[in-house]
Amino acid sequence: MANSQPPGSPRSGRSGRARRTPLQAFFYWTAVIGVWGLIFMAAFFAVFAVDLPDTSKLYDVERQPSISYLDRSGALVAVRGSQYAPPVDLDTLPEHVPKAFIAIEDRWFYWHPGFNPWGIIRSQYYNMTSDGGPLRGGSTITQQLARNLFLTPAQTYRRKAQELILAVWLEMKFSKKEILELYLNRVYFGGGAYGIEAASQRYFNKPAPELTVGESALLAGMMKGPSRYSPVSATERAARRATVVLDEMVRLGAITPEERTEAFNNPVRVNPTLANQRAQYFVDWIDDEVRALVGEPTDDLVVETTLDLPIQTAAEQAVRRGVAAGADQGIGQGALVALDGEGRVRAYVGGADYQESQFDRATMARRQAGSAFKPFVYLTAMEQGRTPNVRVVDEPLRIGDWEPRNYSGDFRGEMTLEQALAQSTNTVAARLASEVGTGNVASTARRLGITGNIQLDPSMALGAVEVSPMQMAQAYAPFANGGFKAQGYGIERIRTSDGRVLYDHNVDKPQRQSVIGSPALQYMNQMMRGVVARGTGTAAQVPGYDLAGKTGTTNDYRDAWFVGYTGGFVAAVWVGKDDNSAMRRVAGGGAPARIWKDFMTAALPRLNAQQIPGGTIDPPPQTPAVDPIGDLLDGVGGMIGGDPAPQPSPPGNPEPIPY
Repeated sequence: MANSQPPGSPRSGRSGRARRTPLQAFFYWTAVIGVWGLIFMAAFFAVFAVDLPDTSKLYDVERQPSISYLDRSGALVAVRGSQYAPPVDLDTLPEHVPKAFIAIEDRWFYWHPGFNPWGIIRSQYYNMTSDGGPLRGGSTITQQLARNLFLTPAQTYRRKAQELILAVWLEMKFSKKEILELYLNRVYFGGGAYGIEAASQRYFNKPAPELTVGESALLAGMMKGPSRYSPVSATERAARRATVVLDEMVRLGAITPEERTEAFNNPVRVNPTLANQRAQYFVDWIDDEVRALVGEPTDDLVVETTLDLPIQTAAEQAVRRGVAAGADQGIGQGALVALDGEGRVRAYVGGADYQESQFDRATMARRQAGSAFKPFVYLTAMEQGRTPNVRVVDEPLRIGDWEPRNYSGDFRGEMTLEQALAQSTNTVAARLASEVGTGNVASTARRLGITGNIQLDPSMALGAVEVSPMQMAQAYAPFANGGFKAQGYGIERIRTSDGRVLYDHNVDKPQRQSVIGSPALQYMNQMMRGVVARGTGTAAQVPGYDLAGKTGTTNDYRDAWFVGYTGGFVAAVWVGKDDNSAMRRVAGGGAPARIWKDFMTAALPRLNAQQIPGGTIDPPPQTPAVDPIGDLLDGVGGMIGGDPAPQPSPPGNPEPIPY
């Protein structure tokens, strides 16, 4: 059959209809896709817009009040809680400030409608094809603002969809300048700082309009992760990130290569108070107490503390140096607490490095005291009538099943109580505790400031008692302050930012309580001076000062202590490992005494240290050595406590005390 279709006419399909031209096809499929796009958008909004947050509170700022901690001289120690500053007008900022954020966060900011489709596709492709590692986000500045203002950081598809909807709404409601200004005034910069002004004040101690190119790049780099890229805790990482920002600014023409070079030649100086990160363990310790004293704050608070920042810095440096120097001996951590005679905490170090470990060993850890507990044994004996010149015998001793041994492994025969304490002789302390009663020794320790459980086995005389550095410091304080109880405290006053006083330590302050009388106080100070002058604590000597104290070493070298004092000031030092495993022959007269000396060498001139109160008194004539008490009490086996005597004194009459 002949083809009836005229030559040159369009060919018909199976239905007999003419095929569309390319232009017709384009318009047809555009219409189809548009209709389905509208249907999809309607469904999208119907599903994800039903529970959008209320946008009417756009300018409301809800935050936790900030708490500023001051040292005893009024210097800023730390700020906890949220920090907001008055919003900054974008026109007052140097051009390089907003350009830094646009360059690294959203280079297409001025051209997209609130979201960047290509950026979303690119980030999703990377996340699907990468092998682990951090996920990339495709959020624009507008999307980030929507999240900061209205949403949570939860990584869910619903939150991302709502973020996109709100970003489009923001773009329709505000100009690009207004969006960028809102963003810079609301974004979080870590450390409780919200907004560019608060961040500039916190990190550089200057207003935002004075930010340099390098400072702007550093702050913009923090947007990838305020904690991870903090110029305080991650200095090198933050610097590398700021370099990336500067390179992007050059690539986009925001700054010239010469301006980048100038930024490199002028290193950023972080606020010294933050750069040092001082006293973070101390702030952690009193932060909970603030809320216990005044409740959950509703206004910005100012807390005036007892801390002395120069002394605190010396303490942190001494602990850090001492732990580092003793690393090859297995020292893993250290702690130091220093109090004045009233119990004011002047220095507080809960560990060698707060950035590595926030566990507070100054008050939270409980470790055996070792021979640092012996002064409570000797004080009990002094209060029962003994004197430093009472003669005793260092010889093998058995109490029930327990046989205490000396650190040296030998016995020195006849000596005085003063010599026995100076050389930390275990047999003498064990016999003495049994004679005066372990219950009485425990009562003495509690009376002075040991608050933990004290078991009454004979081994308690050698320090089988778990204590904290804070407890040891406050228990030794009566020796330093004339015999008065000194409860350690860190808060002097709490007030609101407008000056309203909420708490004052001196209001209704209880009368001082005497816990050591004469002549026992004078005897104990005389004997503990001997520990430092010629006993196990000679490494703690600081020439020209009246010092006393006691070393402590526990079984298998798990803990080492030095607790020492001068007139009206006491410091307790501990070193050990967090897992309670043994160090390698680290004794109290070694690393702890050296840390104590390092700290006190810096602290004593600032303290204008006085003589230890009470002076000395002449004891009665020497009395004969006491007889062994034999198998009178049941106990536990092993040796606990005892310290090496680097310069042992021979038996016989005690050497004259040089104070």
